[in-house]
Amino acid sequence: MYIILGATGHVGSAVAQSLLDQGEEVTVITHDALKKEEWQQKGATVAIADVHDANQLRTVFKRGKRLFVLNPPAPITTDTAQEERKSVQSILAALPDSGIEKIVVESTYGAQPGYQMGDLGVLYELEQGLVQTGIPTSIVRAAYYMSNWDMALATAQQAGQVHTLYPANFKLPMAAPQDLGAVGARLLQESVEKTGLHYVEGPERYSSADVAAAFADALGKKVKAVETPREAWVSTLQQTGFSRPAAESMAAMTAITLDQTYELPDAPMRGTTTLQDYISALVAHSK
Repeated sequence: MYIILGATGHVGSAVAQSLLDQGEEVTVITHDALKKEEWQQKGATVAIADVHDANQLRTVFKRGKRLFVLNPPAPITTDTAQEERKSVQSILAALPDSGIEKIVVESTYGAQPGYQMGDLGVLYELEQGLVQTGIPTSIVRAAYYMSNWDMALATAQQAGQVHTLYPANFKLPMAAPQDLGAVGARLLQESVEKTGLHYVEGPERYSSADVAAAFADALGKKVKAVETPREAWVSTLQQTGFSRPAAESMAAMTAITLDQTYELPDAPMRGTTTLQDYISALVAHSK
């Protein structure tokens, strides 16, 4: 049995669906009871659990041998880094005596030690904590999710604009959730002894201008990338609903990415889904 923590997000659901498509037995963990029927119809077993309750998680973990871990994102109205560290500690506390024999964890490019830097610091701590459990662990450091651009669909449709914190022509690694899901499922199915650090991105690197061009092509209208200058990052994020700590954390993570103060892989694993493929499907699904 495969256990998927974070199955209601883009990547976790892709991992679960990939395994189900191969006829594997899957239990998905969600805190949302409304998701239960949807996943049961897909053939999964559903466990309702609070990620902050280590005892609940351990009870679910005992149902399987292989575990996919995606730390759920905290609401942007909170101190996201602080809240996500709480769920990390709960996940780690649930693992002793759980019977899990192998873990695959979803992390991110740029993961590194540090506190107020969004996912980069939190997921690094999760990586290190899982390795320290002694349970064989494979780490997926994923590129910037193409699904992060989903929120740009409305402004692209209505105003012909894609808002971005990056300069329009700045290219960064991106990956489609379905490609990350396929990698996660494959790593879960590997032998227990086979572990490692895996960087995953799409066929090539893309800029915000490329995103705008993809929306323009899919929508059949002019769309341009509109950059928010660095000095306005925090205030702009707050205007969209981020708390002050969450905005500062996101700004710090964006600065690290933009300044490339982290190591980029020389030979990442590459998915097959292009940015144009992803945006075209997003637009088609919205109609």
